[in-house]
Amino acid sequence: EVQLVESGGGLVQPGGSLRVSCAASGFTFGSAYMTWARQAPGKGVEWVSTINPGGDRPYYADSVKGRFTISRENAKNTLYLQLSSLKTEDTAMYYCAVGWKTALDNFGNKNYWGQGTQVTVSS
Repeated sequence: EVQLVESGGGLVQPGGSLRVSCAASGFTFGSAYMTWARQAPGKGVEWVSTINPGGDRPYYADSVKGRFTISRENAKNTLYLQLSSLKTEDTAMYYCAVGWKTALDNFGNKNYWGQGTQVTVSS
């Protein structure tokens, strides 16, 4: 059974930084693409970033490129997202998922997604 548990969200001022984490279990983490997505209040899900199993090929949405950094520690079955130069429009629930496009097509399905961690950017 896939289990993904996000943590590390919180309230941060514009321009600040935060790191969110995703602890994974129930599948072979080191063999899986992993994805971060977010959903702001009243809006649809937005893909943020994906990383390959080896951790050397990250992919980013244009809206976060240069400000966010995805990484992973396969030995710890943990995925990270470092959020920097935060803007108020980055306020959202941040979710991790196993996989990429299939996961995005099944947003909210517990077989792919965690429960999320809230990031609020406000002064």
